[in-house]
Amino acid sequence: MAHDHHHHLEEATGKVLLWSMAINLLIPILQIIGGMLAQSMAVVSDAIHNFSDCTGLLVAYIAYRISQKRPSPKFSFGFRRAEIFAAVINTSLIFGACLFILWEAFNRIKNPEPISGFLVAAMALVGVFGNGFTVLLLSKGAKENINLRGAFLHMLGDMLVSVVVLISGVIILFKPWYWLDPLLSIGIVLFILKSSCSLLKEAVHILMEGVPHHLELEAIQEALEQVPGVLGVHHLHVWTVGPKLLAFTGHVQVQDQELSRLTPLKEKIKHILHEKFGIEHAVLEFEHQSCDPKALLCPIHRPKRETHGKHDHV
Repeated sequence: MAHDHHHHLEEATGKVLLWSMAINLLIPILQIIGGMLAQSMAVVSDAIHNFSDCTGLLVAYIAYRISQKRPSPKFSFGFRRAEIFAAVINTSLIFGACLFILWEAFNRIKNPEPISGFLVAAMALVGVFGNGFTVLLLSKGAKENINLRGAFLHMLGDMLVSVVVLISGVIILFKPWYWLDPLLSIGIVLFILKSSCSLLKEAVHILMEGVPHHLELEAIQEALEQVPGVLGVHHLHVWTVGPKLLAFTGHVQVQDQELSRLTPLKEKIKHILHEKFGIEHAVLEFEHQSCDPKALLCPIHRPKRETHGKHDHV
């Protein structure tokens, strides 16, 4: 039953991403046409951002499909990291779009042009409804899937940006404040860069095998050392393999005993790691001596190269 639920959830994820791509391809096309006719850089910048969302969703979908491939002898953890690389690619695309928007916005500040407030408001309204529909589409799956949750928050931000542009168009209908349009474009860029930098930081943290932000090695060590039969825990490593998959390795110090007697203890430790810390994949090394009973991390010793005369041989 749990497997079937997970399978249906994965299929739903793919369908939601496809529908979101379709919507976010149509919206920027309409906005770019309207923005050019209205001479509004704010509308065009919003459209480029929405188009980058479509490209990002496409990259995310391709990465999602790749991540579903089974592990192989060359990729023993599977292809889950494809979604992390997709985040880096998406961030690069967004940064490029932001540079273009900034260039055009500063040119418009130097040489402001008349803007059609009506078209600005109309095209922004398209963005509000389109992004709003995408938000509703993603909202259900966002409760169970962290990838959809990220897309949901991103699209919610896009909808709010479109609301800001809509307000700008309405103001221009009554006041000829043409400088407001490129100024809003710069504000939109700052908003985009803030969320994009957070995304890039998280992706780099994962690629660098960093400890997941919601976990602390000291807390894991303390929890495992409370288990009866455990004398100490050290040399701990926790990292993110991909969405929904955390991996763990650690040394567990116990009394000298037969290996077969450690099976219940191993299962108990894995249960705690899964239930309390959400760790799916755990590898434990049992030993009766420790590098340091109080150590959290132990130094990794590299084998010394043997020397023969003036030449080194590995």
